[in-house]
Amino acid sequence: MTTVVAQGTFDILHPGHVHYLSDAAAMGDRLHVIVARSQNVTHKPEPILPGRQRRAMVDALAVVDEAHLGHPDDIFVPIERIDPDIIVLGYDQHHDEDGLRRALRSRGIDCEIRRASAREPEDDELCSTGRIVDRIVERRC
Repeated sequence: MTTVVAQGTFDILHPGHVHYLSDAAAMGDRLHVIVARSQNVTHKPEPILPGRQRRAMVDALAVVDEAHLGHPDDIFVPIERIDPDIIVLGYDQHHDEDGLRRALRSRGIDCEIRRASAREPEDDELCSTGRIVDRIVERRC
C-alpha cells in the first residue's frame, strides 16, 4: 500500500485545492492531508478560518482518507507518525524541494517528493484563496 501525504493551509476551499488533493490521491492508495496551523503560516496572510474548521473541510472531501492538523512546533512530527511513501507538494507551493529532502533524510524519513500538476481555472472560477478574499472585499465592502 502506497501512503501519500499532501499538506497546505486550505483556507477557503476552492477548485485548485480539490485538484491538488485529487492529483495527490491518484499517486497512491491512501491520502493523508496535513492542514497547517494558523501560527505556522508565515509565507502569506493569516488564514481566515480556524485550523479545526479547515481540517474538517478537507477531511470531508472524498479523495482524502484522513486529515490531520499540523503540529504547533514541528512540521515533521505528523510526517514521522504517518510515515509516507510519497509527499506531494502543490505545483505552486513555496517549498525548497532539496531542503525538504535534506530535512527528511536528517530525521530518518525515507520518501519520495513529487509536485502536483497545475490546474487552469475555467471561465471565471477562482483557484486562489487570496483572489476569493479580494473578490469578497470588492463586492461586499
